[in-house]
Amino acid sequence: MSEPFLIAGQEVKPGSREIIEFPLPPLSTHSDLEMPIHVIRGKKSGPCLLVCAALHGDEINGIEIIRRLVGLKTIANLRGTLIAIPIVNVYGFIHMSRYLPDRRDLNRSFPGSEKGSLAARLANLFMQEIVSKATHGIDLHTAAIHRDNFPQIRASLESEETLALAEAFRAPLIIDAALRPGTIREAAVARGIPWLVYEAGEALRFDEVSIRAGVRGIVNVMRAIEMLPKQQSKKTFLPRIVKSNAWIRAPQSGILRLTVKLGACVNRDDILGYVSDPYGENQTQIIAPNTGIIIGRTNLPLVHEGDALVHLARFRNTGNASEAVDVFQSELEPSEVESLSGTTPIT
Repeated sequence: MSEPFLIAGQEVKPGSREIIEFPLPPLSTHSDLEMPIHVIRGKKSGPCLLVCAALHGDEINGIEIIRRLVGLKTIANLRGTLIAIPIVNVYGFIHMSRYLPDRRDLNRSFPGSEKGSLAARLANLFMQEIVSKATHGIDLHTAAIHRDNFPQIRASLESEETLALAEAFRAPLIIDAALRPGTIREAAVARGIPWLVYEAGEALRFDEVSIRAGVRGIVNVMRAIEMLPKQQSKKTFLPRIVKSNAWIRAPQSGILRLTVKLGACVNRDDILGYVSDPYGENQTQIIAPNTGIIIGRTNLPLVHEGDALVHLARFRNTGNASEAVDVFQSELEPSEVESLSGTTPIT
C-alpha cells in the first residue's frame, strides 16, 4: 500500500490529482498569499518528479511549460507522482521582478533557515515541505531580463544518473555546470536528488520553441525514469556536452549591433557585431575569441564597457554540435497554424 502523500496537510490519494494552495507568509497589507501546486498521482507507485518554475519571478516561460504539461493526455498513464509548481516566487511574479520583496534572490538562498530573512524562510519551507518528497527534479529558467538563452540543460555531470536524464531531455546542448552555492540545485543534489536546470528564452517573454522543447523534454525524462510508458522514437540528434563557456564583453561603451543569432555557429576571429558611439564614429568590432555556438546574448542595444554581450559555448570542432542545433530547431519550429492554436506535439 502506498504511503500517504501530504502537502500543506492535504492528502492526495493514488489515481487522483489536486491543486493545493500552499500558504506563504502574507503580504505587508496582511493579504493572504498562496503558492498553487499541482499534485498528480498515478494509480501505481513510482518516482516523484518535482517540476518547478519562476523561482525568479520574471522568468515566465516555465509557467506556460507547466500549464501545457499538466494538460497532456499522456499524463493519465502516470506511475508515481508529479509535483508541478508554475510559480514558486509568487511575490516576485506579482511585481514582474526577479527578486523577493527583501531584494534577495530566492535561488541564492537555499537550503534556507527557519529564522532567517524572508528568502531564507521561503527556501527552508520549500525544501522541507516539497523538495524532500521528490526523487528527481527539473527547475525551469530563462535568461535574466534583457537577455536571451538558447535552449540548454545545465547539470552536474559527475553523476551518471544525472547525465542520463540530461541526455534524455533532448535539448541540443548540455552544459556541465558546477554547483553554485545557494541554488536549489545544490541543495537538492546534497540530498541525493538528481536535478536538471532547463534554461531557455528571455525574462517576461514567451518563446514558442523554448516552451515546446521544455514540454517535450520533461515528458522524455518521465519516460526515462518509467513514470510514463516508453516510446520507440528515432533519435535524430545526440545532445552535445559543453565543458567550457564564457561571456564576450563590450570593449567600449556605446550602441551595440549584433550580427549573430542564438544557436549560430561561429569560428574564431569571426565578427559578431559592432559597438559604436551614437554619432557613427569610433566603431569597434566584437570578435569571437574561440570557435563555438552562441548560447546567450543581450537584447539591449545600449551597452557600457565590460557589459556581457554574447555567451559562447566553446568547441574545437562545432560540426556535431551545429548539426544537433539545426535538427533541434527544425523539429520544434512551429508553423503559423500551430503557433496560433497553441498545440505542442510530443515525440
